[in-house]
Amino acid sequence: MFSLFEIQKIKGQRFKKLFFLSLGVFAFQGLIAQTPISGLIKDTKGHPIPGASITIKNSFDGATSDSSGNFHFSASDTGSRLITITSIGYRPLEQSILLGGNALHLDLQLKEEPNEMTAVTISAGSFSAGDSKRGAVMSSLDVATTAGSNADITAALKTLPGAQQVGEQEGLFVRGGTGEETKQFIDGSLVNIPYFTSIPDISTRGRFSPFLFKGTVFSTGGYSALYGQALSSVVLLESIDLPAKSEVDASISPLVVGVGTQQLAKDKKSSWGISYDYVDVAIYFGLVKQTPDYFRLPQFHSGDANFRIKTKNGGMIKYYTTFAYNQLGLRRPDVDSSNLKNAFDLGNHNWYNNLSWREYLNNGWKMNLSASYSTNLDDINQQVQDGNNQPRYYPDSIFWMNNKNFTIKNRQDLAQTKAVFEKKLGGLSAFRFGGEYWYNNNPFTFQDTARRLQDNMVAGFAESDIYLTNELAAKIGLRYEHSSLIGKSDLAPRVSLAYKTGKDAQVSAAYGVFYQKADNAELFYTKNLGFTQATHYIINYQKMTVDQIFRIEAYYKSYKDLIKTVPINPFYFNYNNNGSADAKGIDIFWRDKKSFKNFDYWISYSYLDTKRDYLNYPGKITPDFAAKNTASFVMKRFFTDWKTGFNLTYTYASGRPYYDFLINNLGKYYIGDNGHTKDYNTLNFSAEYVPSIGKKNPKTFVVLFASMSNVLGYNAVYGYNYSFNGQEKQAVTPPAQRFYFIGCFLSWGVDRTQDAINNNL
Repeated sequence: MFSLFEIQKIKGQRFKKLFFLSLGVFAFQGLIAQTPISGLIKDTKGHPIPGASITIKNSFDGATSDSSGNFHFSASDTGSRLITITSIGYRPLEQSILLGGNALHLDLQLKEEPNEMTAVTISAGSFSAGDSKRGAVMSSLDVATTAGSNADITAALKTLPGAQQVGEQEGLFVRGGTGEETKQFIDGSLVNIPYFTSIPDISTRGRFSPFLFKGTVFSTGGYSALYGQALSSVVLLESIDLPAKSEVDASISPLVVGVGTQQLAKDKKSSWGISYDYVDVAIYFGLVKQTPDYFRLPQFHSGDANFRIKTKNGGMIKYYTTFAYNQLGLRRPDVDSSNLKNAFDLGNHNWYNNLSWREYLNNGWKMNLSASYSTNLDDINQQVQDGNNQPRYYPDSIFWMNNKNFTIKNRQDLAQTKAVFEKKLGGLSAFRFGGEYWYNNNPFTFQDTARRLQDNMVAGFAESDIYLTNELAAKIGLRYEHSSLIGKSDLAPRVSLAYKTGKDAQVSAAYGVFYQKADNAELFYTKNLGFTQATHYIINYQKMTVDQIFRIEAYYKSYKDLIKTVPINPFYFNYNNNGSADAKGIDIFWRDKKSFKNFDYWISYSYLDTKRDYLNYPGKITPDFAAKNTASFVMKRFFTDWKTGFNLTYTYASGRPYYDFLINNLGKYYIGDNGHTKDYNTLNFSAEYVPSIGKKNPKTFVVLFASMSNVLGYNAVYGYNYSFNGQEKQAVTPPAQRFYFIGCFLSWGVDRTQDAINNNL
């Protein structure tokens, strides 16, 4: 018999033997199940990828590829498994394998994961600004300090290739297109009246300050399907989000006084702001003689307000409103008489509102909603006056002189809503779609005749950004529009491609169809007009770094269904869609902030060959707003020791054609006189002194600014106005040979010293 102790001892020995026997069995079985796995990891170009991670999913088996992209390890699992390969900058890859003890060799290929810093950008037809990561062309401060721009966005954009130097009417004339063919958008919404009201033979400036915006895209063609009703170009303006901190601003000059504030909440999740400006030219016109005789000196009142709210998910709600009132009256000699004058009197009210909501939703979705409303009222009185400034009226036998006496009340209302939804598809690829609705109301009174146009326009669009690799990307879009006023619809396909050819260099191409409704001035006569159409073909090469940009772009534009004028008599017309045009050319741009310390410059050149048959043109001829050659040189140099910056802009344009169109006995237009203006040359200068530079935490940030346009006194001629019989003509010239400005800008709360230095002011 064994004692209890001896029995327990025997059981323990048996357990130990059984335990070690089991370990041996398991080890033997594991040895049998081990599957050797080796392979090579490459990219799509056949280059090895070192440092890639290779693992069996849901296990601890795996390895890392060596400097040649090779790897090897053994897997202890059996059966069907997933092997996962990951590497920074590449899309993860999963592949099914069968583990059964037999050695496996895998040759695997990873595709690049496009990222913002290294991926190609789709750039055909557009200049972006405000985002240094993507190669900003022009910041808000650039706009304000480009000599000759006087802080006008459009004037600054005219120094970029593609834009024409048209000084007698407002608007951006781009690549053979009229000023009406370029539209401006703020936070996705169309701005119906972006400029102050047109004055005969004088270009008016834009209504918005460049400092309202953090980003600007100037698209000279081939733009996104999200935007419509522009045949040639769009200017996309993105307003700032929250200010850096609270501030109070003031401006003082002989022309303008203003005050404003931006207040940031303590939690930095909301802000509000308000400002007011008053412009009175009495002092300035007393010092600088003007060609027109101003019987009512121009006065401008403008104010704006805004609020911004950051949402919990990182989105942003923004509201902006501005109100403006201005009046002026001027006289000029009448071209049909040596002792008569034309007196033009204007009063204008403008109110603009913009509300937008950007929000990040679940599962990679983003939402952009916007709504805008604007109303603009022009009250115009035009008279023929004698030498004593008294109105003159004529018998019906010379009706053409009486036709120069008229009154106009023109109100334009536009309400717009827009929704865009975007889904990230992985990496930079994305799909977006949405729609918009425009309500346009235009009551118009000419003399005693009142008319009204109302249009309900709807649009839908879809667009996708497809990044195949960091080197190859495409944007494909489609836009649909319908106008109730003309009862017509359009369908516009748009495609852009971009291929990266080397470090910081790429080639892009774009194709697109673009539509635009006829102007209301033409639709008042007949609503039997379809959309006008332009088709764009663009190819460019671009090499861009943070400090240097080189870009060359060739394009061809084909127009059809342009509006043609059919004369009934010299004062009444019908219209049809029988017009056409084409434009082709080359644009070149070079900007350099690197080669010289604290020196920034850019050079732009445009060659344009365009012919157009529209309105009262008797055939296909070069339009009177188109110059064959245009070039600009812009330079900015900031001297830190002097706390002073100097800016110069030189612009050249070859002479533009001019025509006198007359009507023959058959009721057809013909050219009575024509020629070319002399070449356009202008040199503009500006300077700023920043006494705050070098001081620690200045309580007041001060900028003293001065500018002079047309320093050398070039006598510009934009074209000619002709008498009724074509026997006399008057040159169209600027209202003054030079423009001067001096001012003091003050800011409390925000030190902009580094902005001044880094952006060369």
